[in-house]
Amino acid sequence: MTPTEAPPHRLALRGDLLDFTATPEWGAVHSPAVRWRPDHWLLVEDGRITGAQPADAPLPGEGWERHDHRGRLVLPGFIDTHVHSPQLDVIGSYGTELLDWLNTYTFPAESRYAQAAESEAGAARFVQALLAHGTTTAVVFPTVHKISAELLMAEAHRRGMRLITGKVLMDRNAPDNLRDDVVQAERDCVELIERWHGRGRLAYAVTVRFAPTSTPEQLAMAGALCAAYPGLYMQTHVAENREEVAWVQQLFPEARSYLDVYLRAGLMNERSVLAHGIWLDAEDRAVLRDTGAQVAHSPSSNLFLGSGLFDWRATEEAGGQVSLASDVGGGTSLSMMRTVLDAYKIQALQGQRLTGWKALHAATLGAAQALRLDHEIGSFEPGRLADVCVWDWAADPVAERRMAVVQSLHEQLFAWFTLADDRNLAAAYVQGVPQFSRTPPVG
Repeated sequence: MTPTEAPPHRLALRGDLLDFTATPEWGAVHSPAVRWRPDHWLLVEDGRITGAQPADAPLPGEGWERHDHRGRLVLPGFIDTHVHSPQLDVIGSYGTELLDWLNTYTFPAESRYAQAAESEAGAARFVQALLAHGTTTAVVFPTVHKISAELLMAEAHRRGMRLITGKVLMDRNAPDNLRDDVVQAERDCVELIERWHGRGRLAYAVTVRFAPTSTPEQLAMAGALCAAYPGLYMQTHVAENREEVAWVQQLFPEARSYLDVYLRAGLMNERSVLAHGIWLDAEDRAVLRDTGAQVAHSPSSNLFLGSGLFDWRATEEAGGQVSLASDVGGGTSLSMMRTVLDAYKIQALQGQRLTGWKALHAATLGAAQALRLDHEIGSFEPGRLADVCVWDWAADPVAERRMAVVQSLHEQLFAWFTLADDRNLAAAYVQGVPQFSRTPPVG
């Protein structure tokens, strides 16, 4: 080390380490894909994971800052692949299906984000809420306003978070104060891409609200942006609600299906994130396979709005990728545990049993792989950035008793998913930097 070099910041986190080395098999409660290392130190240097070792082994070298979370579950930070930052204002709104819900609740809330002060306060509130629920990476819809995307990215950059977002595109079938036009929207997107895409851990997503709110000209512009800037993501909604699917058929009679609208516009690629995907058919699933696009399964929202039951297994067996998403505010919580529990219920209603391993993988390593980010996040492999969350196994006497009588690791994890929520989060680290702490660790 030269006199001008600072020594590396070394952080050691003690707890029960759980992550994945491969994809768990469907229905298997005993899976070789699970890596379980109880009472270990997770070693982090300058924000990157360098390894792990048993707690009773001496730490390598000197200068380690120790955070002792013994007896707690240590996981990679959750990855939420579809969520709306301005919709915290409408979470838990009563009584409508998708299209009425948008007009009654969502659009009025989003119109407030035309104001910079509202966008700034909303971005700070949203990012903090993500971290307080154990989510360290998210794919986010802001609003149609350029300022809402700008300030959201600025807040995530300040925290060092991996965030994927972009200005929403809507040039028809929306209120006057939420519509853009093709020329101005393209100009706004280009300015945002050139300023923010690839800056720190930010990535830009060409963000089509959904097919009914974009003209064919705007969809073509969106496809051209995806082609012009390598590494961009594309996010949108598809086949969420039967009434919506019928509307798309009327608006785009030349398209074979709802998904085909996006394929024709050049919007389907390996970085396409498609929320919902409930009402897709076999040909649509083949398109997912062939393009590498993923479905961001949003079970809490699908149940709350009565949209339908997503067939996870059929999508995967056709070669499609599935990740998990809260879809707040259609979803009712930013908690990925609540999301997992609702995903289990949806599969159970179709005669399938979603294991805790399959669900946890879809919210960590599986989501990272679908986003082409598994070299950076999603596991505790050496070299990955230390986006890490620490959880209490139990937060009340009922959960404590349940944990006392479990017979296997999968039973323990599944009971945790079922009973836990944000109260269980003890700490969240982004690149090894504490960003949330409910109870300070033992130093």
